[in-house]
Amino acid sequence: MFSRHALIRRPSARLADGLVTHIERSAHVDVELAQRQWDGYVAALRDAGWTAHEVPPAPDCPDSAFVEDTMVVYGDLAVISRPGAEERWTEIPGAADTVCELGYRMARIEAPGTLDGGDVLKHGGTVWVGRGGRTNDEGIAQLASHLEPLGARVVTVPLTKVLHLKSAVTALPDGTVIGYEPVVDDADVWRGHFLPVPEEPGAHVVLLDDDVLLMSSAAPQSAKLFEERGYRVVTVDISEFEKLEGCVTCLSVRLRGMPGD
Repeated sequence: MFSRHALIRRPSARLADGLVTHIERSAHVDVELAQRQWDGYVAALRDAGWTAHEVPPAPDCPDSAFVEDTMVVYGDLAVISRPGAEERWTEIPGAADTVCELGYRMARIEAPGTLDGGDVLKHGGTVWVGRGGRTNDEGIAQLASHLEPLGARVVTVPLTKVLHLKSAVTALPDGTVIGYEPVVDDADVWRGHFLPVPEEPGAHVVLLDDDVLLMSSAAPQSAKLFEERGYRVVTVDISEFEKLEGCVTCLSVRLRGMPGD
């Protein structure tokens, strides 16, 4: 069995100032509650046997808890992103240093390319990348040049209705892609392998094990659907992060296996 590690980054006290694009800004984000919710999220990872590695805090970066956007990890290679929002560029160095210290090889997305890690969905050798507000064609081309030599097939997916691709879809362990249809631009990308879910937060899962899913507690109907398919579901309350277009995938970078395993 591969070891299971995850990068995490505690929320900034400025979390409420985070960027929003496709939803109205909430009148109130409770930063203290968000910290407790983040603690619960990290505890869920650890309870499932994952080792959490904390990236140094970035107190001046409101969106820094969404550490997934800083990189794309494939095998022993970490492709360091170049976020589409310039305000987030200062989040990158600390995350890059942490994954380097863990022994990963590194490559980088360079200007004029932009890429957010949340736009990248990987499963079974296929890497789908959302082309939208934060990730551009040049960023996707650079990612492909880094990953295709490792055997990955990179597929561009149109994205107009949500912030990131993984705000619309994620994948179950068996390869079924799940999504909330009103925010999915083209479900035919996954023809025959797409499962609509009844709630938007139900489209977001983190694979804790071959039969265990981590998801938001805000999607009970979706959780029941997954349980009926034989999965065990672990739920966490991340309401304060959802007010900023965050979801369970955004709050960590999953490292399934470490260099040298």
